Amino acid sequence: MRWTIKPKPSEDKIKHLAQALQVEDFVATLLVQRGIETFEDAKNFFRPSLDHLHNPYLMKDMDKAVERIEAAIENQENILVFGDYDVDGTTAVSLVSSYLKTYYTNVATYIPDRYDEGYGISFKGIDFADDNGISLIIALDCGIKSLDHVAYAKERNIDFIICDHHRPGKNLPEAVAVLDPKRDDCNYPYDELCGCGIGFKLIQALGLNQGQTVEDLTSYLDLVAAAIAADIVPMTGENRVLAYFGLQVINSDPRPGIKALVHQVKKKTLDITDVVFIIAPRINAAGRIKHGNHAVQLLTEFDFEQAQQFASEIEQYNSDRKDLDKQITKEALLQLEENNEKERFTSVVYQENWHKGVIGIVASRLIETYYRPTLVFTKSGDKYAASARSVKGFDVYNALEACAQHLEQFGGHMYAAGMTLKEENYSFFKAAFEKQVQDTIHPDLLIPEIEIDAEIDFVDITPKLTRILKQFEPFGPLNMTPVFLTKNIRDTGYAKKLGEDETHLKLFVKQNGSDGIPAIGFGLGNKMELTTNQQPFEAVYCIDENEWNGKISIQLRLRNIK
Repeated sequence: MRWTIKPKPSEDKIKHLAQALQVEDFVATLLVQRGIETFEDAKNFFRPSLDHLHNPYLMKDMDKAVERIEAAIENQENILVFGDYDVDGTTAVSLVSSYLKTYYTNVATYIPDRYDEGYGISFKGIDFADDNGISLIIALDCGIKSLDHVAYAKERNIDFIICDHHRPGKNLPEAVAVLDPKRDDCNYPYDELCGCGIGFKLIQALGLNQGQTVEDLTSYLDLVAAAIAADIVPMTGENRVLAYFGLQVINSDPRPGIKALVHQVKKKTLDITDVVFIIAPRINAAGRIKHGNHAVQLLTEFDFEQAQQFASEIEQYNSDRKDLDKQITKEALLQLEENNEKERFTSVVYQENWHKGVIGIVASRLIETYYRPTLVFTKSGDKYAASARSVKGFDVYNALEACAQHLEQFGGHMYAAGMTLKEENYSFFKAAFEKQVQDTIHPDLLIPEIEIDAEIDFVDITPKLTRILKQFEPFGPLNMTPVFLTKNIRDTGYAKKLGEDETHLKLFVKQNGSDGIPAIGFGLGNKMELTTNQQPFEAVYCIDENEWNGKISIQLRLRNIK
């Protein structure tokens, strides 16, 4: 592990903010690192408000989108709400379709089959619309590069409204409206919304015309929060406001589908991490193992008993997904060991019967063992298909682009991508990809990094600090859980390994005569010898609250020790 302390902002900014907020300098440092420099910034950060959401009509083409939907309703046209099979896509389809159905009945939904149609708008989906007399398709979380598909639909007198958050290509599809804050000609104040977030802005605009305020639409924010958490978009600006209020809905009055999912795991209060690890994988499992339609069915069901039935089916898909993921990871690691590929700059593995729905998860698992850009291939029809995952700071999409002559097609972004190639090109591609990464990656990027917000002493860890840090939530990219470094720590002699394989570490630590603090290090069991015989060590950690028998106490969640 590389330990990197974040650059300290200017002393002037820190002092000015610390004084304005009456907080310690290191708390002000954490805020300035997150772009919060004034009292007003801090007020907005610590007190998110629905009033902070922007007017949806500031988004380019929003007026055209609303006008076309209202015309479709007036003319009794059939509307199809189309979206991708992942969490962002299925939540967006559930949100827009269930909103429209509150006042209009001719609304259908469509999720493409992951294996038959692949990602994004499909010709099969357009044919479905054509066969069913649908004249307007609202595409969510996809479509920004679907020029051919939109043209194909136009020939069949079907209009498109595109709601996407991916980066556009040189030309935009010829749709009635293209809602995407990443358009060069769109001046919307915030361009990091996820697909479901764009869907929410659309219903917000439709709602304004119905005399509804944003408060009238808060019941849809459980879906938006799930999408923000799953899509790993920055936890700043509108995303933070939407996630903050979305979590409140999840914990107080979620829709029956989400309530049924949470009901199965029996956890009282969920934070954003729980949404990432409990809700998101289950919604995703439908598209990975069976079909994304099952997720939409669950999320749009308003009878709780029926929702529980759907949730138990999805629980089974998630269980199957876990088994597959575990088995394939085991086989992939064995393959890397047998081929003696420990010294390579990349991990590239293939087996023809690996399940296509979990190879992306497997790629992420392999990075936990061999920290390097990773591709996991399986057979898909007469081609090889792969999911790519990367390490922090390395652009795997650019690396694939450099090897494009060996590929049939590829797409994605810096840290995750997908591709297909012909069987005969596999070995050529594997060699080219290895060489490309070897030539372009900085050696430091092959060592996992922990970014440290600040160095503090145990005396700084007070109930007041814990209360302040709690108000930093919800956490996510650009607002990650603060990580602290403390030196000259000693264990008080209670160190022990936990877990079936003794993979975790439990300590009770002190520094310079401070009160002892319990600490837990998941996956750090092998570091126990560094803490024995009262020898001093350094630790990087997050500050957690631990609830046991109704009592809440401070605990350190260790990230690493040395």
